[in-house]
Amino acid sequence: MKPRIPRRPVNGILLFDKPLGLSSNDALQRVKRLFRAEKAGHTGSLDPLASGMLPICFGQATKLCGQLLESDKRYVARLCLGQKTTTGDAEGEVIATSDASGLTREMLEAAVPAFTGPISQVPPMYSALKHQGQRLYELAREGVEIERQPREVTIHELRLTAFGDGECELDVRCSKGTYIRTLAEDLAAAVGHCAHLIGLYRVAVEPFEGAPLAWDALEALAAQGEAALDACLLDTVAAVRGWPQVRVEEARAGYLAHGQPVRVAGAPARGRVAVLDEAGRLLCLAEIDADGLVAPRRWLAVPAAGA
Repeated sequence: MKPRIPRRPVNGILLFDKPLGLSSNDALQRVKRLFRAEKAGHTGSLDPLASGMLPICFGQATKLCGQLLESDKRYVARLCLGQKTTTGDAEGEVIATSDASGLTREMLEAAVPAFTGPISQVPPMYSALKHQGQRLYELAREGVEIERQPREVTIHELRLTAFGDGECELDVRCSKGTYIRTLAEDLAAAVGHCAHLIGLYRVAVEPFEGAPLAWDALEALAAQGEAALDACLLDTVAAVRGWPQVRVEEARAGYLAHGQPVRVAGAPARGRVAVLDEAGRLLCLAEIDADGLVAPRRWLAVPAAGA
């Protein structure tokens, strides 16, 4: 039996470039082992056939996973025009075809406005949604088709960035819960054709963008030592970049740490707020209560060494 690798406290957020072929959970476990982290979680699944940004939260930052799951996402999607598959992507069997030789870039671009803004989508059978406790994709593999209710999602931006040779590329910025496979099928259907995904790369998870780190780069850092590995982590405050923020001195921080609301000059009149200490470190997520006080909702400060 192999000796158990000792774990260590790690805090922060890694922007990981998930490779093709790995599930999000497989990627999480691989990264967690490399860091020897005690606690880690990811912030939104990517299918094995999709790649790109997968924020991985360590330690106290795992308390932000729920917030990041709600974030808008941005994808670059490649479509094969003229074929529809059982799964909506290249993994499935072709179940319908259309002659896309007459399809033009202009025809697709003319259909784009109808898929921008709030739209209704019917989730695909090959999805992780549950019906009576069972995943839809499990039922689909058994040949069972379940009626799915349409869901409203928001496409903030949709651009056709490449077209030719029976393929096209879309740049999509969308709300959580958007199925890009369904968007591809519906857009093609709007111009009388079939389509399926042959590539999907997640470019950004709000508020994060920029180049995520690939596995090879992480291994190279690990070879230099854990200090080099830890240096690539973002501080938890990066996750609340777009939130209203207030700073508090040590005394008020003490009250907040014990769950007691405090009055803070410059706090917003209502809504959520991120509370930072005087050095700019994230202490907690809070809300403005009915009395105008900053009321802590989730404590995030990293415990002091030995605490």
